[in-house]
Amino acid sequence: MTYDVAVVGLGGIGSAIFAHCAARGAKTIGLEQFGAAHDLGSSHGKSRMIRKAYFEDPAYVPLLLRAYDLWRELEKESGEELLTMTGLLMVGEESAPIVSGARHAASAHGLSLQVLTPREIQRRYPTLQLLPNEIGVFEPDGGVLAPERAIAAYLRAAARSGAEIRCESGVSGWEAKADAFEICLTSKARLTTKSLILAQGPWFSDALGVPLRVQRNVQAWFTPSTPAYAAGRFPPFLIERANFPAPLYGFPDFGDGIKAAFHAHGTIGEVGQLDREINQQRDIAPIIAAMEKWMPGATATFRAAKPCPYTLTPDGHFVIDRHPEHKRVILCGGFSGHGFKFAPVIGEIAADLALDGGSRHEIDFLSPRRFSGSPFAEKSLTH
Repeated sequence: MTYDVAVVGLGGIGSAIFAHCAARGAKTIGLEQFGAAHDLGSSHGKSRMIRKAYFEDPAYVPLLLRAYDLWRELEKESGEELLTMTGLLMVGEESAPIVSGARHAASAHGLSLQVLTPREIQRRYPTLQLLPNEIGVFEPDGGVLAPERAIAAYLRAAARSGAEIRCESGVSGWEAKADAFEICLTSKARLTTKSLILAQGPWFSDALGVPLRVQRNVQAWFTPSTPAYAAGRFPPFLIERANFPAPLYGFPDFGDGIKAAFHAHGTIGEVGQLDREINQQRDIAPIIAAMEKWMPGATATFRAAKPCPYTLTPDGHFVIDRHPEHKRVILCGGFSGHGFKFAPVIGEIAADLALDGGSRHEIDFLSPRRFSGSPFAEKSLTH
């Protein structure tokens, strides 16, 4: 049996790609080495942030605008609430990348963004502790996504479109044939596909064409001692401070406690050797110390914590492109801890590349051709 498209990896990104390909009538198979919506990769933890004023690079904003629309389409199709609009508070000195970058992106794309003085921040959220020279920006269009429910919704959508899902099916390799690709599973079974999309997260092989690092990041949940941080009264936040080990982000209490973590902060290693045990002194104490300096009473009782692997590219930006030697192999990886919110639009992009040979979206800035020494630097098949 030969498929039109095979998608390897059905996490946040892969499940969206899988559903988009199937919705377009392609004979599609999805291969996942673990179970559906598992918690071993990067797309779990009950909440993920979404925002439009993208401080990382304004070039992402058009993709985000499309992602918002596609999230709403998935909600309508699935009957699930996946995106909750909450607003987003970002705090730091005026020159901090989180603040200055968000203001730049908002200005470049005409986005709604409110600049808040320290007095205005404390009027809204009186429990917060600000440092001298800190200001805030509040994005009304910020929100919270439910990752596990979103993945499940995409997998159900793919199944309704006739796609075949194989969980517990690892891939040991693939090989180009005359006009197709042969995939070898860890079970020794083989299958053939006309197009191959790799969305393997931290399990990506060297096929991506750039060096990837897997970083262990810990997300933690706490019961606060005050109702001031409940959802509806307090927004998700990002704060950048010189005396924090990394930018701190978090979510209000939706019923499972306050969630907090440092962004892109942790040990580097192989995903197969990722330490999944939580150490109170190493993992939790630094989060508590930072949170209590910013949100007193937020971490009164520790509830739970989980490690989350970030798959980091050298510059922290995504890689989306066709393989430099095989135009029908699509590579989607290196999402560097900020990719989940883009899942629907990346699904659309990957389906376009696999089935149409090009993308309706501007993604040239995400090509690995930007990296010196990459095989993509010599040739590109995207355009």
